[in-house]
Amino acid sequence: MALKAVNVSDVPNIDQVPENNASLYSSRFNSEGMELNVEAASFTAPKFLVIGHRGHGMNIMQSSDSRMEAIKENTILSFNSAAKFPIDFIEFDVQVTKDDCPVIFHDDFLFSQENGTVYEKRVTDMLLEEFLCFGPQREAGKQGKCLLRKSKDGKILNWNVQTDDSFCTLVEAFRKVDSSLGFNIELKFDDNIVYNQDHLTHVLQVILQVVSEYAKDRPIIFSSFHPDAAQLVRKLQNTYPVFFLTNGGTQVYYDVRRNSLEEAIKVCLEGGLQGIVSEIKGVFRNPGAVPKIKEAKLSLLTYGRLNNVPEAVCMQHLMGIDGVIVDFVQEISHAVDDMIVKPLNESLKGGNEEQKAAKSKVQFSQQELSFLLKLIPELIQH
Repeated sequence: MALKAVNVSDVPNIDQVPENNASLYSSRFNSEGMELNVEAASFTAPKFLVIGHRGHGMNIMQSSDSRMEAIKENTILSFNSAAKFPIDFIEFDVQVTKDDCPVIFHDDFLFSQENGTVYEKRVTDMLLEEFLCFGPQREAGKQGKCLLRKSKDGKILNWNVQTDDSFCTLVEAFRKVDSSLGFNIELKFDDNIVYNQDHLTHVLQVILQVVSEYAKDRPIIFSSFHPDAAQLVRKLQNTYPVFFLTNGGTQVYYDVRRNSLEEAIKVCLEGGLQGIVSEIKGVFRNPGAVPKIKEAKLSLLTYGRLNNVPEAVCMQHLMGIDGVIVDFVQEISHAVDDMIVKPLNESLKGGNEEQKAAKSKVQFSQQELSFLLKLIPELIQH
């Protein structure tokens, strides 16, 4: 179903977030911090970013890799477990309940079972109290409702993990997660619903109000697959960078804005966004889009299963990509340190500032990029 276009010029600008750009600084970055040039609508990270996907990593039920079932995704435990490693941000999904509370949950529907019958509930149709009743409970002795999950192939499975934790709200995340860790807040909307302008604006304002009150100095990046929501949140605030999420052409949608990296560039330039987050397969299949993104003065982050492969992550650094969202937080953060950070620091010893800057920005011609990509053809096939 097509996403309804929203004319962002019709939306009044509101001031709901602090104007202090120092909030983009984190002790996990070097002294330069992150730079957000509001006038130029640009975002610059001081290093190659590693971002924990849904915290310590997403869950895949009945996965052959036990790491995909280690810790319940999108929970306080998952976030703080990820914070133990040298990463810069955690990424998580935010939806707003029926009573206007931003909660952290990925799927559009929550599945459970009662008297042998499986049922589903849309997260945004539930009140906060009902949402928090599912899964493990914080109150001692209280039993939560059974929690199931629908797999990509349509199977309804028990949501079993090695270490479980309760659902949480966005407010709880700000209060309880290591304050040095940046938040990549994905603004979650259902692909199969046409949202009107008033609804989108209301949901975003609710989320922005929480960010305004609790973010303090924590680095924040907003992102969304919904092009109108991404442009709206940029219109509603100008303190935090906004990235447009895309599959990079690996899937086809009715809304053409979601179907390629070239379309993603247009969305960003039209809405004054700061960057793109693409499925890494889309980038590997279309490496020529990377220089186009850079020429548009946009940042580029990636997500996807290939980001759990150290060699694929190193390749992205060579291509000029700014960071990766990963599931295997421990393995990839250490690989980045060994393969990118340490060698770069060694190469930067000595020389003037101009020489250091040149060394830190590795660039390749299209021919060289094509040759490098041929070294790992198996990655493109997976």
